[in-house]
Amino acid sequence: MTERLPAPELPDWLAAQLPFERYCLEVEGRRMHVMEAGDPNGRPVLAVHGNPTWGYLYRKIAMELDGSGLRVVMPDIVGLGLSSKPTDPAVHTLENHGRWMGSVVDQLDLNGVVFIGQDWGGPIGLLALEARPERAAGMVILNTVIGPPREGFKATAFHRFANMPIASTIGFRVLGFPQRWLHTGQGDKSSIRGIVKRSYVWPLRKYAERGAPLWLARMVPDSQAHPSIAPLKRTQAFVEGFEGPTAMVWGDRDPVLGKLKRRIHRAMPSALLTETPGGHFLQEEHPVEIAAAVRGVVARIQSD
Repeated sequence: MTERLPAPELPDWLAAQLPFERYCLEVEGRRMHVMEAGDPNGRPVLAVHGNPTWGYLYRKIAMELDGSGLRVVMPDIVGLGLSSKPTDPAVHTLENHGRWMGSVVDQLDLNGVVFIGQDWGGPIGLLALEARPERAAGMVILNTVIGPPREGFKATAFHRFANMPIASTIGFRVLGFPQRWLHTGQGDKSSIRGIVKRSYVWPLRKYAERGAPLWLARMVPDSQAHPSIAPLKRTQAFVEGFEGPTAMVWGDRDPVLGKLKRRIHRAMPSALLTETPGGHFLQEEHPVEIAAAVRGVVARIQSD
């Protein structure tokens, strides 16, 4: 049986927002922090966040799903949240993150999974399930990518900045970008302020632990020769060949990925699409719609 290790302690103001079971798993010499909510014997819902957030991003969805008989599993990807924060930038590859997330799936023996992914959590979780497709039963795709960029693409300003050697180090490592400015990517700027903003900054409050946001930003392809291209091709093939029920919930006011909605919907045309005026971190703005999409996918799984 997989050993569950103690989770790091939280300050009282943060712990009060997370009334969930918390523990860590050992993954290739690193610890991944996991939160769980709901029925421990229920169908697993694997909710994977992206850069630079952590499982806290899914707390509202977990609360909305309370009483649904589901087991909501919210891991922190390596480098973020309360998971280990390696100091070697070379470890941050999409292949590594997919393998580490796959280890979480295996250690917790998650079967019949309904997957939720946003930002880098989309490809990371999809890569984990692509390697073990028998464990996947349904998907709810939020603002993310599912495959590589098209030929001749132009990187966003955010990702061009991440590849500026000196400026990006100052911005990400010294100034705490982007976690201190998450509200700028929202449809409703007030959705990330006060204690919520503080909760995203807190895990990355130390300079030595702020490397992952920069290195994860550099995981985004800047050319067709980038090492993320090959695994992204696999995730797209997995999604396009997936036969289980799917849904999309999209924040149309996302300045980073909002314009990808139609392209992703074409890749998964049977997905039920819910459009919202939310921004990039739409879990903060539209948890009710996301929870409804999860329940809808579960109902279709059961009816099938």
